[in-house]
Amino acid sequence: VQLQASGGGLVQSGGSLRLSCAVSGFSLESYGVGWFRQAPGKGREGVSCISSADRISHYADSVKGRFTISKDTANNIVYLQMDRLRPEDTAVYYCAANPYGTAYGRDPLPSEYDYWGQGTQVTVSS
Repeated sequence: VQLQASGGGLVQSGGSLRLSCAVSGFSLESYGVGWFRQAPGKGREGVSCISSADRISHYADSVKGRFTISKDTANNIVYLQMDRLRPEDTAVYYCAANPYGTAYGRDPLPSEYDYWGQGTQVTVSS
């Protein structure tokens, strides 16, 4: 199982970025996938997740209405579209896979995800 996150960068406040998570070794129709972020000096927090077969998504309150998670099962990629970015969104972003799917209706927890990609840095300037 492998995950590779990409698409981070430097953007001005109010701008957009799209992160990609290319996965291999498992099916996106069987595993749930989550996006997490970790800002300097802070713990890793769940941002969004998408379930396996039924594509139900969840967003943390801090990103709801600004971020959109989606997946392309044919190409094994999960996306995180980030719009109206704010300086407080600055962090290293990680994608991770949960072989047991995702819990519905709450923020994803890092402890529930077994497989992790390397992070991609997102920096939002004010």
